[in-house]
Amino acid sequence: MGSRYPAPKRIKRRREYRWLRSDGTPDISDRIYRLPGDLEIIASKPVVSVSPTTPLIKALESMAANYRSLIVSIGDQLKGLLLASHFINYLGGGELFKIVSERHNYNIYSALEREVVESIMEKNPVVAYVDEKLTDVLERMVLTGVGVLPVLYDDQRVYGIVTEHDLVKYLYGVVRIGVKVSQIMSSPVITANIDDKLSDVMVKMVKYGFRRLPIIQDNIVVGIVTVMDIIKYFSSHKFFEKLSSPDVRKVLSTSIREVVVPEVVTVGPEADLSEAVHEMIDRNISSVLVVNKDMELQGIVTERDVLYALTVSEIK
Repeated sequence: MGSRYPAPKRIKRRREYRWLRSDGTPDISDRIYRLPGDLEIIASKPVVSVSPTTPLIKALESMAANYRSLIVSIGDQLKGLLLASHFINYLGGGELFKIVSERHNYNIYSALEREVVESIMEKNPVVAYVDEKLTDVLERMVLTGVGVLPVLYDDQRVYGIVTEHDLVKYLYGVVRIGVKVSQIMSSPVITANIDDKLSDVMVKMVKYGFRRLPIIQDNIVVGIVTVMDIIKYFSSHKFFEKLSSPDVRKVLSTSIREVVVPEVVTVGPEADLSEAVHEMIDRNISSVLVVNKDMELQGIVTERDVLYALTVSEIK
């Protein structure tokens, strides 16, 4: 008999059609193919890893130290991938919350201390191999919508990990001069309201497959919330101090004001793309908001948008 609980599955991804030619293949510029760049050079290492049987509370604490993804391994053999998005899903944003409600009766202590990584991880992640080229990884990211790939040796041992952030840093020297932010930003932008509940924001993140949501009040940008902000909140003393009972639903009904980061990095729509990339790399952030002079949201530039501008033969 099958499990009554939802099986872990791939996080919802946006398919980037603007990257594709009419035949469905990625439109990657010839100049990118000419660049040197084996994954042995580009991949981040050593990796932060957990085992399939690691309690979720331990994985959450590791992730809160600013790791959006954790390799799941036994020894040096890959067994899966745990993303911050999996925790957002599990703790109230998606179908994995059914495990918390039915198996743990909404008890957050039980849900984090007794449940293990294997319950929510991605068991068959998209991977790359250490001898592959930069273009191989770019094509795979475009076609699968995945922004984090474990990097393996041919015998399946873990070498490292490669992310969109790694690729942006590597390609930073070839940023197109003269490309305006407005040409590549994502717009319109899915947002949340400053008075929304934490659970509303988490559900929206899972539903649309986004890792961050700008926070709006009276049509003005007042902050941003990312999956990592929520991860850090759930692992913080502030979170446990608010628990008058173990029932996680009480915390999920908290205003997003408790989590929102009011300091947002912004650029204008007419700014050069290099300005946005410079901010992202210098501040180690994955996006900048595009606003007009009145702080009204016009769009967002993410690492994926930057990769698009850096790699396609023609911006559409």
